Amino acid sequence: MIDALTLADLEAMAEARLSRMAWDYYASGADEEITLRRNLEAYRRLALHYRVLVDVARRDPGTTVLGQRVAMPVLVAPTAFHKLAHPDGEVATARGAGEAGTVMILSTLSNSRIEDVVAAATGPVWFQLYVYKDRARTEALVRRVEAAGARALVLTVDAPLLGRRDRDVRNRFTLPAGLDLANVDGDVVAARPGDVAESGLAAYFASLLDPSLSWKDVEWLRACTRLPIVVKGVVRPDDARRAAAAGAAALVVSNHGGRQLDTSPATIEVLPRIADALGGAIELYVDGGVRRGTDVVKAVAAGARAVLIGRPVLWGLALDGSAGVAGALAILRRELDLAMALCGCPDVASISGDLLG
Repeated sequence: MIDALTLADLEAMAEARLSRMAWDYYASGADEEITLRRNLEAYRRLALHYRVLVDVARRDPGTTVLGQRVAMPVLVAPTAFHKLAHPDGEVATARGAGEAGTVMILSTLSNSRIEDVVAAATGPVWFQLYVYKDRARTEALVRRVEAAGARALVLTVDAPLLGRRDRDVRNRFTLPAGLDLANVDGDVVAARPGDVAESGLAAYFASLLDPSLSWKDVEWLRACTRLPIVVKGVVRPDDARRAAAAGAAALVVSNHGGRQLDTSPATIEVLPRIADALGGAIELYVDGGVRRGTDVVKAVAAGARAVLIGRPVLWGLALDGSAGVAGALAILRRELDLAMALCGCPDVASISGDLLG
């Protein structure tokens, strides 16, 4: 593992390692990247009102998600195109997540086959799903994911069209020769000739993915699969209640890492209201801006069962493959362990809302 003390160290080293197009694709946000920065800054503004004189000689950061035991309340978020970072791509990420004892969520837009990822994994694999205009194609993909052994479907609902990511537009983002979408055979991610207003990925979304997706389609998906459905991309309490009513097993409070609608709220800011609205009816996760162990404590205190992290996993992958992924997660686990001790929390169940004042 590359010698790094913090996830910020990993980020700086990964920027030096990656191509400019790959770095900008992974690191960028939508438009002026206001939400991208807001996700990070919102965690820094929160104070932890720690407890004292609590026996924390032994600490257990483990928890469960959808009934599956994980070593800590940190899951690997779905991110696309891992072979831009490392030749082993998502297979290496799955191995690293398994070594860390947690769930990997594989993106629809992965460069590795779901079958290969599940075969390499030693922990649970969930599959993030985009719904195509061709519903038969979507159903076929769901069947393939089920047969491969994925444990859940994570339905992304905040991307009827792709947010405009200026860095990708300027770079004319496209997948290099030899990289493809391994789970959607025949598809190509390439900018359209003469179109200077969008990236290749934006063109792909506009041509193939379904912008008419609605709440009734969550029920349609439930009828298509035996897997639990996690709805990802909600920032409003009323939408959270709709997700629960539609039969979702869990919800991810997410603004797509600041990559869709710029000036949308930071996820940690809206998390407590969504947790209140759900009242524990379904499991609740959050992503966006988690970079420290203290951030994990704050998210759990605000109502999340677990957090999802994306970019830091990619930085570790770029630097040292599966060992780099495991190393990035180990950094966060060490920080989480210390934060729990200093907050007077011997286990995850004792991380409660009063820590936020």
